Amino acid sequence: MTSELLVPLAAFGLSWISVIIIGLVAGAIAKAILPGNDPTGWVTSLILGVVGAFVGGWIANLLGFPSGSFFSPLVWLFAIIGCVIVLFIYGLVTKKRV
Repeated sequence: MTSELLVPLAAFGLSWISVIIIGLVAGAIAKAILPGNDPTGWVTSLILGVVGAFVGGWIANLLGFPSGSFFSPLVWLFAIIGCVIVLFIYGLVTKKRV
């Protein structure tokens, strides 16, 4: 996995399992943060949460933040930020309020 898009996962030193767990929890938190009716099912929400955690890691890497562990507040903060961004974009693309 040498793709530049996968660099944030390695930069944070997290395994795929960790990213999935963080994504699931951060996705649920992001859905609670965003106002509006939730038109997505739980499977879609979980997938968007994992994608959001990945996006959050990518943003943290771009901004030059140091790596962290599973329990690092910085990792969780950027995962939640990434999830909010992904859920917002998903709502715009699908014309649904998330």
